[in-house]
Amino acid sequence: MNRRQLGQSGIEISCIGLGTNYVGGHNLYTNVDEDEGVRLVQQALDSGITHIDTADAYGFGRSEELVGKAITGRRDEVVLASKGGILFGDHGTGASNDAAYLRAALERSLKRLDVEVIDLYYIHRHDGKTPAEDSFGTLMDFKREGLIRAAGVSNFDLSNLQAAATSGPVDAVQSRLNLLQREAEADVLPWCAQNHTSFVPWGGLAYGLLGGRYPRDFTLDEKDWRHRTGAFDGEVFQRNMDAVDGLKKIATECGSTPAHMALQWLLSRPGVGSVIAGAKRADQVIDNVAADAVVVVPEVLASIDALTAERI
Repeated sequence: MNRRQLGQSGIEISCIGLGTNYVGGHNLYTNVDEDEGVRLVQQALDSGITHIDTADAYGFGRSEELVGKAITGRRDEVVLASKGGILFGDHGTGASNDAAYLRAALERSLKRLDVEVIDLYYIHRHDGKTPAEDSFGTLMDFKREGLIRAAGVSNFDLSNLQAAATSGPVDAVQSRLNLLQREAEADVLPWCAQNHTSFVPWGGLAYGLLGGRYPRDFTLDEKDWRHRTGAFDGEVFQRNMDAVDGLKKIATECGSTPAHMALQWLLSRPGVGSVIAGAKRADQVIDNVAADAVVVVPEVLASIDALTAERI
């Protein structure tokens, strides 16, 4: 598995990471298989993935518990990432970047994961009130205390990202980016490339769409969290399917798959450090890992890019 530097932290992470919002994510998916969730984390490690990404909000802590179980005895193989700052349970709803809340959230995450330090810790979402320089300063305190090794922000707009960076090095920015949803390329991604910050896309396969397996009459279960992405809505979904059809054609001509093409396109973007790919089954992890070995020539990358270039 190829690896890249994580910002200015000195840590190396695998170019393909595993997103674990399905692992214990009972608040996000229906019919979650916890045993399979543990297996797919272990499969990721067996396959060379070092970058495992979770959050306290996934399953209201259950994802972290299962990830912790899966990495037992293998802590030295993992660059473990988690996030805090979203309220749930007895703490209410919404988000809080308050220093006291972030500290308590981190302490709970360390306990659930059963680790002494988290390699990469993100503020999951800006709360709309706490100055970003203050909340990120709290993460710098965690770093000095040895509770985390690297610090990042997730879903921050450019102005809050710039403010956060005044308090210390932002090692990673985790935000949505895929071939169908390219808003981050307008400002956040270029900022990361210019400031030695690793951009870590989430939703890299557009919630399964870029795998090329969904028919045009596909509908989500009413409780599926992907309703919130907008990618499956009416005319948008049909326009997305047009782009997927184009990606399928390019993949076929290259003897590859749409998913592998989509992941390699992301890895070709300046500033991208590692691509988080989700999975529900261990065999999907194996397929995601196979994308790392695919070589896509610049001319093909340009053809892929042209499919949705107007969406930036």
